Amino acid sequence: MARLNAMTIDVEDYFQVSAFAPYIRREDWPHLPCRIERNMETILSLLDQHGAHATFFTLGWIAERYPDLVRSILAGGHELASHGYDHYRANEQSPQEFRADIRHSKQLLEDLGGQRIRGYRAPSFSIGARNLWALDILHEEGYDYSSSIYPIQHDHYGMPDCPRFRFHPRGHTGILEIPPTTAKLGGRHLPAAGGGYFRLMPYPLSRWLLQRINRVEGESCMFYFHPWEIDPHQPRPAGVNLKSRFRHYVNLARMKGKISTLLRDFHWDRVDRVFLQDDAS
Repeated sequence: MARLNAMTIDVEDYFQVSAFAPYIRREDWPHLPCRIERNMETILSLLDQHGAHATFFTLGWIAERYPDLVRSILAGGHELASHGYDHYRANEQSPQEFRADIRHSKQLLEDLGGQRIRGYRAPSFSIGARNLWALDILHEEGYDYSSSIYPIQHDHYGMPDCPRFRFHPRGHTGILEIPPTTAKLGGRHLPAAGGGYFRLMPYPLSRWLLQRINRVEGESCMFYFHPWEIDPHQPRPAGVNLKSRFRHYVNLARMKGKISTLLRDFHWDRVDRVFLQDDAS
Protein backbone atom coordinates (compact mmCIF):
# COMPACT_ATOMS: atom_id res chain seq x y z
CA MET A 1 0.00 0.00 0.00
CA ALA A 2 1.32 3.47 -0.90
CA ARG A 3 2.47 5.62 1.99
CA LEU A 4 0.22 8.51 3.00
CA ASN A 5 1.73 12.02 2.91
CA ALA A 6 0.61 15.35 4.37
CA MET A 7 -0.48 18.15 2.03
CA THR A 8 -0.45 21.63 3.58
CA ILE A 9 -1.40 25.08 2.34
CA ASP A 10 -0.27 28.32 4.00
CA VAL A 11 -3.33 30.55 3.62
CA GLU A 12 -1.97 34.05 2.97
CA ASP A 13 -2.28 36.52 0.09
CA TYR A 14 0.46 37.69 -2.26
CA PHE A 15 1.04 40.99 -0.43
CA GLN A 16 1.62 39.27 2.93
CA VAL A 17 4.78 37.33 2.11
CA SER A 18 7.84 38.19 4.20
CA ALA A 19 9.93 39.09 1.13
CA PHE A 20 7.52 41.94 0.34
CA ALA A 21 7.54 43.39 3.87
CA PRO A 22 10.06 46.13 2.95
CA TYR A 23 7.85 47.24 0.04
CA ILE A 24 4.27 46.87 1.33
CA ARG A 25 3.17 48.37 4.65
CA ARG A 26 0.83 46.31 6.84
CA GLU A 27 -1.47 49.32 7.21
CA ASP A 28 -1.97 49.20 3.43
CA TRP A 29 -3.08 45.56 3.36
CA PRO A 30 -6.84 46.32 3.70
CA HIS A 31 -6.71 48.58 0.64
CA LEU A 32 -4.98 46.13 -1.72
CA PRO A 33 -6.86 43.85 -4.14
CA CYS A 34 -7.20 40.43 -2.52
CA ARG A 35 -6.88 37.26 -4.58
CA ILE A 36 -7.28 34.74 -1.79
CA GLU A 37 -10.91 33.75 -2.44
CA ARG A 38 -10.50 32.78 -6.10
CA ASN A 39 -7.21 30.99 -5.44
CA MET A 40 -8.62 29.05 -2.51
CA GLU A 41 -11.63 28.03 -4.59
CA THR A 42 -9.24 26.59 -7.19
CA ILE A 43 -7.23 24.71 -4.55
CA LEU A 44 -10.28 23.25 -2.83
CA SER A 45 -11.60 22.13 -6.22
CA LEU A 46 -8.28 20.46 -7.11
CA LEU A 47 -8.21 18.58 -3.82
CA ASP A 48 -11.80 17.44 -4.31
CA GLN A 49 -11.10 16.26 -7.86
CA HIS A 50 -8.26 14.06 -6.63
CA GLY A 51 -9.98 12.83 -3.47
CA ALA A 52 -7.29 14.41 -1.31
CA HIS A 53 -7.48 16.19 2.03
CA ALA A 54 -5.09 18.79 3.42
CA THR A 55 -4.23 20.99 6.38
CA PHE A 56 -4.69 24.73 5.89
CA PHE A 57 -2.37 26.86 8.04
CA THR A 58 -4.50 30.00 7.99
CA LEU A 59 -3.66 33.58 8.92
CA GLY A 60 -6.09 35.04 11.43
CA TRP A 61 -6.10 38.24 9.36
CA ILE A 62 -7.50 36.27 6.41
CA ALA A 63 -9.98 34.23 8.44
CA GLU A 64 -11.37 37.33 10.12
CA ARG A 65 -12.11 39.01 6.78
CA TYR A 66 -13.16 35.91 4.84
CA PRO A 67 -14.98 33.63 7.30
CA ASP A 68 -16.60 31.73 4.43
CA LEU A 69 -13.13 30.41 3.57
CA VAL A 70 -12.92 28.80 6.99
CA ARG A 71 -16.31 27.21 6.48
CA SER A 72 -15.30 25.95 3.02
CA ILE A 73 -12.11 24.39 4.39
CA LEU A 74 -14.01 22.52 7.09
CA ALA A 75 -16.89 21.57 4.79
CA GLY A 76 -14.38 19.85 2.52
CA GLY A 77 -13.18 17.65 5.37
CA HIS A 78 -9.85 19.45 5.70
CA GLU A 79 -7.93 20.41 8.84
CA LEU A 80 -7.85 24.05 9.95
CA ALA A 81 -4.61 25.15 11.62
CA SER A 82 -2.92 28.42 12.58
CA HIS A 83 -0.34 30.49 10.69
CA GLY A 84 -0.40 33.26 13.29
CA TYR A 85 -2.49 36.39 12.94
CA ASP A 86 -0.77 38.72 10.46
CA HIS A 87 2.43 37.02 9.32
CA TYR A 88 4.88 38.45 11.82
CA ARG A 89 7.93 36.18 11.86
CA ALA A 90 8.36 34.35 15.17
CA ASN A 91 12.05 35.32 15.33
CA GLU A 92 11.11 39.00 15.18
CA GLN A 93 8.75 38.80 18.16
CA SER A 94 9.43 38.82 21.88
CA PRO A 95 8.08 35.85 23.87
CA GLN A 96 5.21 38.05 25.06
CA GLU A 97 4.35 39.20 21.53
CA PHE A 98 4.55 35.64 20.21
CA ARG A 99 2.23 34.33 22.93
CA ALA A 100 -0.32 37.06 22.25
CA ASP A 101 -0.17 36.36 18.50
CA ILE A 102 -0.66 32.61 18.66
CA ARG A 103 -3.30 32.86 21.38
CA HIS A 104 -5.31 35.42 19.39
CA SER A 105 -5.12 33.49 16.11
CA LYS A 106 -6.03 30.19 17.78
CA GLN A 107 -9.07 31.65 19.52
CA LEU A 108 -10.21 33.41 16.35
CA LEU A 109 -10.00 30.25 14.24
CA GLU A 110 -11.70 28.15 16.91
CA ASP A 111 -14.54 30.67 17.23
CA LEU A 112 -15.06 30.70 13.45
CA GLY A 113 -14.66 26.97 12.88
CA GLY A 114 -16.08 25.50 16.05
CA GLN A 115 -13.18 23.04 16.31
CA ARG A 116 -10.02 22.92 18.40
CA ILE A 117 -6.91 24.11 16.59
CA ARG A 118 -4.08 21.61 17.03
CA GLY A 119 -1.41 22.80 14.61
CA TYR A 120 0.72 25.86 13.96
CA ARG A 121 3.23 26.90 11.32
CA ALA A 122 5.41 29.95 11.88
CA PRO A 123 5.48 32.45 9.00
CA SER A 124 8.59 31.80 6.88
CA PHE A 125 9.54 28.80 9.05
CA SER A 126 10.87 31.32 11.56
CA ILE A 127 11.49 29.05 14.54
CA GLY A 128 15.09 27.92 14.85
CA ALA A 129 17.99 27.46 17.23
CA ARG A 130 17.73 31.00 18.64
CA ASN A 131 14.04 30.96 19.52
CA LEU A 132 13.17 27.40 20.52
CA TRP A 133 11.34 28.99 23.47
CA ALA A 134 8.51 29.50 20.97
CA LEU A 135 7.84 25.75 21.03
CA ASP A 136 7.32 25.84 24.81
CA ILE A 137 4.83 28.69 24.43
CA LEU A 138 2.96 26.82 21.69
CA HIS A 139 2.64 23.81 24.00
CA GLU A 140 1.49 25.98 26.90
CA GLU A 141 -1.14 27.60 24.67
CA GLY A 142 -2.68 24.25 23.76
CA TYR A 143 -1.15 23.42 20.38
CA ASP A 144 -0.30 19.75 19.75
CA TYR A 145 2.13 20.15 16.87
CA SER A 146 4.21 22.65 14.93
CA SER A 147 5.64 22.63 11.41
CA SER A 148 7.95 25.61 11.80
CA ILE A 149 11.56 24.39 11.66
CA TYR A 150 13.04 23.79 8.21
CA PRO A 151 16.16 21.55 8.40
CA ILE A 152 18.03 23.37 5.63
CA GLN A 153 20.54 26.19 5.20
CA HIS A 154 18.78 29.32 3.92
CA ASP A 155 19.48 33.03 4.06
CA HIS A 156 16.22 33.80 5.88
CA TYR A 157 15.47 30.67 7.91
CA GLY A 158 16.55 27.11 8.59
CA MET A 159 18.08 24.84 11.21
CA PRO A 160 20.12 22.35 9.18
CA ASP A 161 21.23 20.30 12.18
CA CYS A 162 17.73 19.47 13.39
CA PRO A 163 16.13 16.05 12.65
CA ARG A 164 14.62 15.70 9.18
CA PHE A 165 11.50 13.87 10.36
CA ARG A 166 9.01 14.45 13.17
CA PHE A 167 10.52 14.81 16.62
CA HIS A 168 9.94 16.29 20.08
CA PRO A 169 12.45 19.16 20.42
CA ARG A 170 11.60 19.78 24.09
CA GLY A 171 11.19 16.17 25.19
CA HIS A 172 8.27 13.77 24.81
CA THR A 173 6.03 15.81 27.09
CA GLY A 174 6.41 18.83 24.78
CA ILE A 175 5.09 19.74 21.37
CA LEU A 176 5.64 17.59 18.29
CA GLU A 177 7.63 19.28 15.49
CA ILE A 178 7.01 18.06 11.93
CA PRO A 179 9.56 19.67 9.57
CA PRO A 180 8.93 20.25 5.87
CA THR A 181 10.39 17.36 3.95
CA THR A 182 14.03 17.27 2.89
CA ALA A 183 16.05 14.63 1.05
CA LYS A 184 19.54 13.76 2.25
CA LEU A 185 21.95 13.62 -0.67
CA GLY A 186 25.72 13.89 -0.49
CA GLY A 187 25.58 14.70 3.21
CA ARG A 188 23.35 17.73 2.62
CA HIS A 189 19.65 18.35 3.12
CA LEU A 190 17.94 19.15 -0.17
CA PRO A 191 14.53 20.86 0.03
CA ALA A 192 11.83 18.53 -1.27
CA ALA A 193 8.75 19.98 0.42
CA GLY A 194 7.30 22.48 -2.02
CA GLY A 195 7.20 26.26 -2.31
CA GLY A 196 9.69 28.01 -4.56
CA TYR A 197 11.92 24.92 -4.71
CA PHE A 198 9.06 22.89 -6.18
CA ARG A 199 8.30 25.62 -8.72
CA LEU A 200 11.95 25.82 -9.75
CA MET A 201 12.83 22.10 -9.95
CA PRO A 202 11.69 19.91 -12.85
CA TYR A 203 8.70 17.89 -11.69
CA PRO A 204 10.37 14.48 -12.31
CA LEU A 205 13.12 15.45 -9.84
CA SER A 206 10.59 16.46 -7.19
CA ARG A 207 8.67 13.23 -7.72
CA TRP A 208 11.86 11.16 -7.45
CA LEU A 209 12.85 12.85 -4.19
CA LEU A 210 9.44 12.31 -2.62
CA GLN A 211 9.30 8.70 -3.83
CA ARG A 212 12.75 8.09 -2.38
CA ILE A 213 11.62 9.34 1.03
CA ASN A 214 8.49 7.17 0.90
CA ARG A 215 10.08 3.99 -0.45
CA VAL A 216 13.71 4.03 0.66
CA GLU A 217 13.45 5.82 4.00
CA GLY A 218 9.92 4.62 4.74
CA GLU A 219 8.76 8.07 5.86
CA SER A 220 5.75 10.22 5.07
CA CYS A 221 6.36 13.59 3.41
CA MET A 222 5.23 17.04 4.55
CA PHE A 223 4.51 19.20 1.48
CA TYR A 224 3.45 22.86 1.39
CA PHE A 225 2.49 25.64 -1.00
CA HIS A 226 0.62 28.98 -0.97
CA PRO A 227 -2.55 30.10 -2.76
CA TRP A 228 -0.68 32.93 -4.52
CA GLU A 229 1.63 30.35 -6.12
CA ILE A 230 -1.12 29.23 -8.51
CA ASP A 231 -1.91 32.83 -9.53
CA PRO A 232 0.36 34.14 -12.33
CA HIS A 233 -1.88 37.20 -12.84
CA GLN A 234 -1.53 38.59 -9.32
CA PRO A 235 -0.60 42.30 -8.96
CA ARG A 236 3.14 42.98 -8.88
CA PRO A 237 4.36 45.53 -6.31
CA ALA A 238 6.88 48.08 -7.54
CA GLY A 239 10.47 48.26 -6.35
CA VAL A 240 10.93 44.63 -5.31
CA ASN A 241 14.57 43.53 -5.64
CA LEU A 242 15.69 41.00 -8.23
CA LYS A 243 16.23 38.09 -5.83
CA SER A 244 12.79 38.46 -4.25
CA ARG A 245 11.11 38.86 -7.65
CA PHE A 246 12.73 35.66 -8.90
CA ARG A 247 11.82 33.66 -5.82
CA HIS A 248 8.24 34.85 -5.79
CA TYR A 249 7.36 34.75 -9.48
CA VAL A 250 9.38 31.87 -10.95
CA ASN A 251 7.14 29.38 -12.78
CA LEU A 252 3.85 30.58 -11.28
CA ALA A 253 2.08 29.72 -14.55
CA ARG A 254 3.14 26.07 -14.23
CA MET A 255 2.28 25.59 -10.58
CA LYS A 256 -1.38 24.62 -10.86
CA GLY A 257 -0.55 21.86 -13.33
CA LYS A 258 2.34 20.59 -11.21
CA ILE A 259 0.14 20.48 -8.10
CA SER A 260 -2.52 18.55 -10.01
CA THR A 261 0.09 16.01 -11.14
CA LEU A 262 1.45 15.75 -7.60
CA LEU A 263 -2.02 15.05 -6.24
CA ARG A 264 -2.38 12.29 -8.84
CA ASP A 265 1.02 10.68 -8.24
CA PHE A 266 0.92 10.45 -4.42
CA HIS A 267 -1.60 9.85 -1.64
CA TRP A 268 -2.35 12.93 0.47
CA ASP A 269 -4.18 13.64 3.71
CA ARG A 270 -4.32 16.05 6.64
CA VAL A 271 -1.37 16.49 9.01
CA ASP A 272 -3.31 15.23 12.02
CA ARG A 273 -4.23 11.99 10.27
CA VAL A 274 -0.77 11.37 8.78
CA PHE A 275 1.46 12.26 11.72
CA LEU A 276 -0.56 12.38 14.94
CA GLN A 277 -2.49 9.11 14.89
CA ASP A 278 0.33 7.15 16.51
CA ASP A 279 1.86 9.99 18.50
CA ALA A 280 1.30 10.32 22.20
CA SER A 281 1.23 14.12 22.20
